[in-house]
Amino acid sequence: MDFIIGTTNKAKLQACEEVLKAYYPQSKITGRSVSSDVPDQPYGDEETQEGALNRARKASGFGRNAVGIGLEGGVRLLNDKLYICNWGALHLPDGNQFTAGGAQILLPDDLAREVQNGKELGPVVDQYFSKKNVRHNEGAIGILTNGAVSRTELFAHVLHLLIGQWQYSTGIEQTK
Repeated sequence: MDFIIGTTNKAKLQACEEVLKAYYPQSKITGRSVSSDVPDQPYGDEETQEGALNRARKASGFGRNAVGIGLEGGVRLLNDKLYICNWGALHLPDGNQFTAGGAQILLPDDLAREVQNGKELGPVVDQYFSKKNVRHNEGAIGILTNGAVSRTELFAHVLHLLIGQWQYSTGIEQTK
């Protein structure tokens, strides 16, 4: 089975490798750079989910009978506080799609203020914590949980949800 992931982000690809190989050990997994067609900093669950769906649809178009996967990180406002949010989408060759959202965590006020002023979370986190390419490694979630949960783990959870929905819809017995 061929899976094409709509990203070249290291943390997202690592999540896909870990999860997909557990369910489909013989699968071929390829990352492709595709546009999410949403702003660089998705705002709200709807926009973040839309970005994941767009990535999954575009990714599936790179292969004959390939399953496309899109993963998107964003932020959402809840009770006047800004949270990290993340969404994933799986697009099948027959056009069926599945979506799932993952864990959320409150952004500290200093970071939230920068994002609300129009900056993208990744560069804000890099600057604030004097790091480089956090989004390709532990992610903001990794820093804000003191390493308890990484960005890879966050997206791996979403992938388990996607694969589980897909298998349930087809009556496939649990394969992991």
